[in-house]
Amino acid sequence: MALRKYCTDLRISGWDRPEVAQAAQASGAFDEIFSGELLSALHDADLVFVALPIGVTLDLLPALARSAPPRALVTDACSTKLRIVQAAEELFPGPPAPLFLGGHPMAGREVAGIAHADADLFRGAAYALIGETGEGAPRDPRVLAFVNLVEKIGARPLWLGAQQHDYAVGLSSHLPQLVAVALASFLYDRLDENGLPITVAGPGLRDSLRLAGSPYSTWRDIVLTNRDMLSASLDLLARRLDDLRERLTSRELEADFDAANELYRLLRGLAGATPGPVDGGPPRP
Repeated sequence: MALRKYCTDLRISGWDRPEVAQAAQASGAFDEIFSGELLSALHDADLVFVALPIGVTLDLLPALARSAPPRALVTDACSTKLRIVQAAEELFPGPPAPLFLGGHPMAGREVAGIAHADADLFRGAAYALIGETGEGAPRDPRVLAFVNLVEKIGARPLWLGAQQHDYAVGLSSHLPQLVAVALASFLYDRLDENGLPITVAGPGLRDSLRLAGSPYSTWRDIVLTNRDMLSASLDLLARRLDDLRERLTSRELEADFDAANELYRLLRGLAGATPGPVDGGPPRP
């Protein structure tokens, strides 16, 4: 939908299960919808964008490598990158085969499905791209064309290594998800017949627990493919909670609030960053 809104010169085809394909056709975002053999959807593609769970993506990569046109760029939107990139390095050997580029748009909601799609979802969001990060690193023309599309829909391309990406999102995305799940399940177990304690909750609790609305089906593969990082992060967070408990009656707690306030200001600043062009013009410098 973002491409349809901001890159009007593209022909867009989609492929999914029959019931999803029908809903996608009704959205008007696609010129053509396929729900049968994957090969039919890949015919003549210049860009293949894979927006599927990590496990399904890994299962489909061999077919994509065999069936995508040699000129095509294949990219994914999976939330962990190391397993995907390792598999792609074996399956996409280079010319004359199609090229693979790992990607992860850092934009999303706690609800899934095409019914919740938003053409402006990517506005101002970071878009992680996996590859060489050095200044002036060579880029294939297909990669440059894709970066241009990313900027046109309003996202900010950010080049990272696969391990670097999984470390960063493990702390900034996956750990907050598990913390929200832990707090929400903790409160749920303590609901009484009157709905206390949440009947007295203000908007702060809802804001804190927005991520708790995400289903396990969305997060299963993410947790499995970033398990070591998440386990270490949870251990470190548990130690910080122990520190907070020790400081409950001490002015030292103020330092934790100061650090938290500063991080929040930094996040607000990032959220207010100027997004990329959405008028079809050239990418930002």
